[in-house]
Amino acid sequence: MARAKAAEEDAPTGVHCRLDELLAERGMTLTRLSELVGMSIVNLSVLKNDRARAIRFSTLIAICQALDCEIGELLVRADR
Repeated sequence: MARAKAAEEDAPTGVHCRLDELLAERGMTLTRLSELVGMSIVNLSVLKNDRARAIRFSTLIAICQALDCEIGELLVRADR
């Protein structure tokens, strides 16, 4: 049962987070984004590496405001 849960947690979500690309385009570090949005670097890394299973709207808005981007620029379908 533990293996099944682990496999489920590792399954792709079908959503790709473009956080790495957006940070690079803006010359911003993950550390600076963490300071701006009040989110831990570890949690931002989970998001950046497509391992997040959910995100709060308030967090999503804070990230988009800090990066001056739209939600659709940050999150895209992974199957495209």
